[in-house]
Amino acid sequence: MPIHFNNAGAGLMPEAVTQAMTGYLAEEARGGAYEAEQRHADTLEHGVYETLGRALDAPADDIALFDSATRAWSSVVSHLPFTSGDRVWVTPYEYAGNLILWTELRRRFGLTIEVVPLVADGDLDLEWMSAHIGDDVAFVAVPHVPSGCGIVTPVEEIGKILAPWRCFYGIDACQSVGQLPVSVASIGCDLLTGAGRKFLRGPRGTGFAAIGPRLRAQVSLPFHDLHIADMVADDDYEVNTSSARRFEYAERGSAGVMGLDAAVRHHLARTDGGPGPLRDAVRAAIEELPGTRLVDPGSRHAAIVTFTHDRVSPERIRAELRARGVNVWIAQGSHTPLYMRTAGVEFAVRVSPHYYNSLADVETFADALRDVLR
Repeated sequence: MPIHFNNAGAGLMPEAVTQAMTGYLAEEARGGAYEAEQRHADTLEHGVYETLGRALDAPADDIALFDSATRAWSSVVSHLPFTSGDRVWVTPYEYAGNLILWTELRRRFGLTIEVVPLVADGDLDLEWMSAHIGDDVAFVAVPHVPSGCGIVTPVEEIGKILAPWRCFYGIDACQSVGQLPVSVASIGCDLLTGAGRKFLRGPRGTGFAAIGPRLRAQVSLPFHDLHIADMVADDDYEVNTSSARRFEYAERGSAGVMGLDAAVRHHLARTDGGPGPLRDAVRAAIEELPGTRLVDPGSRHAAIVTFTHDRVSPERIRAELRARGVNVWIAQGSHTPLYMRTAGVEFAVRVSPHYYNSLADVETFADALRDVLR
């Protein structure tokens, strides 16, 4: 079995997750999909929302399920009532998928997109934010941990700066849920999105959002699916919930939802201290090798270490490490373009250990990397 240092891409699913999914699929195959859904309605209709609410420190009514974090983000943000006078703040660490949406919304509404500057070490400039915030700022988008490097942004401190103002505050938590404490209540955000497949160790094709009531009240959706709406006349319908579930569609992969619920429960039952020491060990192993350059901005870091080498390409490093039984991935600069372009990074090696890895795994990785780069 390989050493899996690609948890920022997709974590290894624990046995409880695979059993939940395969067991559910077997029930569908034996007795029918509708019947299996009815037998597991407590989890599919209630339990998974409560479990995610506990993990995110948010009310269950604020939780909605999607097939990806990108779908969650776009399903909410694209329906906000922006106007041409609005400013939107993003950071240099914004994910390219979200930037594509912001570009479209700028064209549609005439928004002004502003990039929050960084201080010398790569941290966000909180003094700039405090000095430039105003009621014309409509939305502030911040990744808790970007996918291309391991900086941890100070989301709670930013929440305190923004609290007195009318702007909505959105957090991309794809890389933080499952490896860092995440509390919607402590952050003070209106929207937080995440994926099941990364550090949470759930299945692909699952995503979620915590959508606060203040934001929900301002969104006018173009469609409501029949799981939360009823035709009450030939030409009229009523929505039967004010919860975040009105952002969902009725059809979904129930086996994936069962796997997501199992992954969140597995996460909540953890008693380890997280991958902090492993991250430091990985960083030290890379930094000591000649020719390496860490892409490592900021003063606080999660378990994502990104680097380049002056002679050996990221593609070759990944392939050679895989041949030696170690999984890493390639971070594309175009996926975090505002920061990576400035840093001169087109492609880099991304190493992302998790709590189930060990210091012995790091030693094996270090030996293999040393061999590849010699």
